[in-house]
Amino acid sequence: MIELLASTLRLATPLIFAAMGGLFCERAGVATICLEGVMLTGAWAAATATYFTQDPYIGICAGLVAGVLTMWLHALLAVQSKADAIVSGVAVNLFATGITPLLNKIFFGGTANTPSLSLDQRLSNVPIPGLEQIPFLGPLLFDQPFLIYLGLLTPFAVAYVIYRTAFGLRILAAGDGPKALATAGVSPTRVRWMAFAVGGALASLGGTYLAISHASQFTRDMTAGRGYIALTALIFGKWKPVPTLFACLFFGFFDALQIRLQSSSIGGFSVPVQFIQMLPYVAALVLLAGFIGRAEPPLAIGKDDR
Repeated sequence: MIELLASTLRLATPLIFAAMGGLFCERAGVATICLEGVMLTGAWAAATATYFTQDPYIGICAGLVAGVLTMWLHALLAVQSKADAIVSGVAVNLFATGITPLLNKIFFGGTANTPSLSLDQRLSNVPIPGLEQIPFLGPLLFDQPFLIYLGLLTPFAVAYVIYRTAFGLRILAAGDGPKALATAGVSPTRVRWMAFAVGGALASLGGTYLAISHASQFTRDMTAGRGYIALTALIFGKWKPVPTLFACLFFGFFDALQIRLQSSSIGGFSVPVQFIQMLPYVAALVLLAGFIGRAEPPLAIGKDDR
């Protein structure tokens, strides 16, 4: 059981970062279906920078820059040029899907993956002295890579910023009443660009974690739909940080469960691996079908406030 729960934390971490990044942008009034692309570019930049510098923390910085630039590409299209945010998001995802193997070909001579990182180049576990010895909870919560700790704390930090700071209140206003915000002398466009910078940085950490902590290299399309699942978790959490955290843990649990069930059998009959791998996506479909009608997005999403 403890292995299943630990795996849940590891698999939920990229979803948490991506969902929190999406929350900043969508609370500012712009749909962000582009989370998949932001995670991909962040993962490639982090793996590449770590390989050349042999320092994972420089890799994290490179991933943050790539994520912000990718999200700003979405902002350029959807915020500055007033393009449809859904179309823009799909375009950014396609751009990331194409640019990462192209850059990989230029830097490493192949489109499939970056070179493997050694153990000392990856983000290793950071045990918290004394706490990691606690039975059951110690190995689960206090002997993990620091990005997992950061991922669990991020939703609470996001909740504080969104609901307790002037910047957060401006983001809420940009998402629910951009014309009223403009009347108060604050540019909704400027607020959205700032929200996209924060959102891109957070979402990129999801890809960075996948590339240099969960795995030891970037592989083509390694996010495997996690950006879309993170968006589903955001909708299920009703655009609120802490409920979205639990939604991400829910999806992480199903992802961990499908990995454990891949070698299982029912009554002597071996269950096809492909069927087991469907579990996280089936869970996402069920939640969307059951709850999307009850979740109310920020009022400005999908509306032109010019």
